Amino acid sequence: MLARIPLLLRVPLIYLLIAANTVIRVSLLLLCALLKALLPVKTLQSLLDRWIIGLAEAWIAFNSWMMDHLTTLQVHYREDGALATDGHYLVLSNHQSWVDILVLQKVFNKRIPFMRFFLKKELIWVPMLGLAWWALDFPFMQRHTKSQLQKRPELAGKDIAATRKACEKFLGKPVSIMIFPEGTRFTAVKHDQQQAPLSNLLKPKSGGMAYALDAMGRGLHAILDVTLHYPNGIPGMADLIADRIKQVHVDVRLRPIPEALRAGDYENDRAFRAQFQQWMNGLWQDKQQIMDGFSGR
Repeated sequence: MLARIPLLLRVPLIYLLIAANTVIRVSLLLLCALLKALLPVKTLQSLLDRWIIGLAEAWIAFNSWMMDHLTTLQVHYREDGALATDGHYLVLSNHQSWVDILVLQKVFNKRIPFMRFFLKKELIWVPMLGLAWWALDFPFMQRHTKSQLQKRPELAGKDIAATRKACEKFLGKPVSIMIFPEGTRFTAVKHDQQQAPLSNLLKPKSGGMAYALDAMGRGLHAILDVTLHYPNGIPGMADLIADRIKQVHVDVRLRPIPEALRAGDYENDRAFRAQFQQWMNGLWQDKQQIMDGFSGR
């Protein structure tokens, strides 16, 4: 097994392979995106769209291959419903580490539509990756703060309108939108600062999900509720590369989107916002029970 390569050789090898995989795939991806922009022929654009997604899935597949052959990480996976490559999913997960994204991509790649994240508009300037996210049609959004809205009331509603426009291309097509409702990675310090009631989770925020449902309308049909748990402690990316992560548990629950959550005005209706948050809190209580079950093994 390649994972038996000495650490001093394996670490630079993995970094080299990651860099080469990223540069090659992103360069080809950007070339396809440029051709798509310059050649506005529908059939050709559809073909280029498939190539672009294929390149992204190949990038993920190679990263997953490295996890399988250059580390001894075991992914323990279970799901309670059949997944579909032509589904329309809102994917929710707790967030513990940057490793989460690689694990989620590994378990879902080519089993559901290619996952996209809502990204802050500023992230388009991230070297190479920002342009790759743009080429992959990741929805970039700009949320105006309360102070900005107080100074310029005319901005009210423009952020969600811009996001709706960015999501129009997904309507009627298979899609997976990924959200981490906690908004940040779990640490003991953040947990204490929040006075979070659940032992292994931060407080979930319902705004991101409400924002996605508002932007996507009925283009999302179901929720994939993911719980991630690292039994040997929360790792960093360096732990993955150095083969210090031995196990991760991934639990996936297929849930319907409650009709009541589609019907309200999250921005302006305080009662609806409280109802939405209460539903999200219940989801996180279930998630804590799942994590307790992992810990009890």
